[in-house]
Amino acid sequence: MSHGQEQGNSETVPSAAEVVTDSDVEAANERLADVVHQTPLDGSSTIAERCGAARVDLKLENMQRTGSFKIRGAYNAMAQLPESVRERGVVASSAGNHAQGVALAGQLLGIDTTIVVPEITPAAKIEATRGYGAEVVVEGRQYERSYEYALELAEEEGLEFVHPFDDPDIIAGQGTVGLEIVDEAPDLDTVLVSIGGGGLISGIATVLKAHDPNIRVVGVQPEGAAHAKPSMDQDEIHMLSEVDTVAEGIADARLLEQTFAVLRERVDDVVSVSDRDLTVASTLLAERAKTVAETAGAAPVAALLSEAVDVQGEHVAAIVSGGNVDLTEHAEVTRTGLHELGRYVDARLELRGWPTALGAVTEVVEEQGAALDTVERASRKVADDPNRVPVSVGLAGSGPEHLRNVLDSLDGLDGVDVVENSLDK
Repeated sequence: MSHGQEQGNSETVPSAAEVVTDSDVEAANERLADVVHQTPLDGSSTIAERCGAARVDLKLENMQRTGSFKIRGAYNAMAQLPESVRERGVVASSAGNHAQGVALAGQLLGIDTTIVVPEITPAAKIEATRGYGAEVVVEGRQYERSYEYALELAEEEGLEFVHPFDDPDIIAGQGTVGLEIVDEAPDLDTVLVSIGGGGLISGIATVLKAHDPNIRVVGVQPEGAAHAKPSMDQDEIHMLSEVDTVAEGIADARLLEQTFAVLRERVDDVVSVSDRDLTVASTLLAERAKTVAETAGAAPVAALLSEAVDVQGEHVAAIVSGGNVDLTEHAEVTRTGLHELGRYVDARLELRGWPTALGAVTEVVEEQGAALDTVERASRKVADDPNRVPVSVGLAGSGPEHLRNVLDSLDGLDGVDVVENSLDK
């Protein structure tokens, strides 16, 4: 998933100051004053305890208009377009959040917007984008083809292309998140930000380093899309041959020249987290912070919970950058997260005396203080006793020990055998 540009190196990349300054972000903040919400910065004692930080604040950009930070950059860039360009309209490519940001900015500014999305884009995100008045064109199985097609439309129809991240005005708009952070928590030690193409962290790092050069800015990427760390280590843009992650919102294959320029000078480190780490973070954000975060937005929290970054005794801020997720998908993510936490188990039972034995199973689960989340007759295997009914159940509990006690109690019931469970795998 490249972006159609030649790979840059340290000799051709501009300096960070040539791309964006804190003054650019201040100007963007004025343009956005009556457009975006100042999102909450909420403390989480649960996450702080788990990672050993003195304090962890969550910057909840999932509560921003359109459900992510993207409206900031899109509006800042589009508000500066000359009238002749506005009259022709703009085009953008996106698998979700940028699409909605551009669409809403167009609605607010009276600019026609066309958004090209790949076939994998969830229907809910397409409908949300159309709801802001955009024309949505589905083109390409992967994002790369959507990007190329959007550029073709821009050329053929004379439309302005609004880049999702590699644009100084986009970066400056995203940087307004950083202005809010330093206003709300000026004594921070470390700030963690997800990295896809690098626009958000570029803007935030610009503000934070201008405010206090000692603030540590750490980027977070999924292991299946970890291109930024090798780019910084090698001092040239590193492009991945493939991307494989559940976090589609940050599933980029590389930085581009302008975001790379800022990261190499203003970002202190980049760490990576597994997809399973991301599911745990999304789960705990839902349960303890009472906030819905897409896996891309949960990446900074995943870095804290997995100890990918050492924040012992520090005051930390983690940017929860977006919450646009299909509820069915979110349910699957949180169930996986509960599995990882040892608080959910899938078990296969063999029952004699169906359905009476199933009633006994339900009673034991309730008596043990667990929850019977799912139950269904399982497909029969060749090795199954033909005089038993195979049943699959999903059980939720307080932890592995609790769930093992529940399974032991079930296995002791007359007419019930526990033949498999996910805790033993």
